[in-house]
Amino acid sequence: MRSRLAAMEFYYGWVITGACFLAAGALFGLTYSFSVFFDALAATFPVTPARISLVFGVQTATLYLGGAVLGRLLDRFGPRTMLGVGTLLLPGGLLLAARVDSILAFTLAYGVVTGAGMSCCYVVAYASVPSWFGRRRGFANGIAAAGLGAGLIAVVPAASRLTQTVGWRRAFTLLALGLGGALLLATLVLARPSDVDADRSGEFPDGVPSSGTDTGPPASETILSLPFVLVVLGWAGVYATLFVLINHLVPYADGLGIRWAGVTGISALGFATALARLAIGYSSDTLGRVRVFVACSTLMGACLLALPLARGPAGIIAVAVVFGVGYGGNGALLSPLVADLFGVANIGTLHGVASTAFALAGLTAPPLATTVAASDGYPIVFLATGVAGLLGAGCLVFAGRTAPRPTA
Repeated sequence: MRSRLAAMEFYYGWVITGACFLAAGALFGLTYSFSVFFDALAATFPVTPARISLVFGVQTATLYLGGAVLGRLLDRFGPRTMLGVGTLLLPGGLLLAARVDSILAFTLAYGVVTGAGMSCCYVVAYASVPSWFGRRRGFANGIAAAGLGAGLIAVVPAASRLTQTVGWRRAFTLLALGLGGALLLATLVLARPSDVDADRSGEFPDGVPSSGTDTGPPASETILSLPFVLVVLGWAGVYATLFVLINHLVPYADGLGIRWAGVTGISALGFATALARLAIGYSSDTLGRVRVFVACSTLMGACLLALPLARGPAGIIAVAVVFGVGYGGNGALLSPLVADLFGVANIGTLHGVASTAFALAGLTAPPLATTVAASDGYPIVFLATGVAGLLGAGCLVFAGRTAPRPTA
């Protein structure tokens, strides 16, 4: 299949972009479906709701912490091998989870095995495109990252419908078949530029890099550098705003007696995110990807600062939509930011290690927000998180000023 596509009269990088779109849609569509299964799982396993929620925490940690190791393997073995592993693990974990009878076994199957498959999909979906695109890196990565929005639109409703009609166990089995098929298709067409003898000169007018092995400092040296540390800290601060908003917008609206506005806001956020990834990804190639990334990150922090002022449905939904625009642009430029600041050498390793920031933010910000909200109310939670987001954006400003910024 790769040889036939490579022989056609179009740039093969767009095939890679489409494959990454499928991988992103599969992994994020599934992970954001967890709330759909929650009640059914609680009815099956005689444990507390907190114990059910821990499964999602384990999966999130596996997804992002695993990226630090799997990113290195991506650089060594290439995207096709890594997504092939993910194509086995993600649906395999679902099939195992559908057949277990204890919460421990379910946590291992769905949290660890499926989570490891998601991590393989994640590093491929987000770290493969920069090696193919230089001039249009933001736009191409925006298309690939828009798979997240497609997953929310397609996979989450399908998971909900299946759970209601055939139960969660059969839903897991059917999702394993469907998502496994999509990932297999993506795996078959994935390649390194050297695998298909691609001409990348149009994307890299200043010189074509050799993917994964181009000249540059060792990955360990880059990871320990101040600019890279600032990127990790910046991502943690900025994405604390996402995890707090996703987990607490509905309870906040519920406390105001307008729960439906919170639910609508989350849905509107998803649509705004999908559209922004395309539009902002495209415009960033002209405006400057690092500059646009910082602007979007600042917008996310500002939305949290504004949220305590939103006391009615229109305000809550408006904040969610604007936040979705910032998050969409930010999410489209994660790996382009790393590539622009540090080059495409070891891009899988660098992006994977930087993504541990998401695990840090996801595992700490929501429970801290819950604790503070119970004692001091949501306004202080949103204000503190907004400040964290703005500090994170500030870290990214300094990272942009001090990073080496290789030409490729």
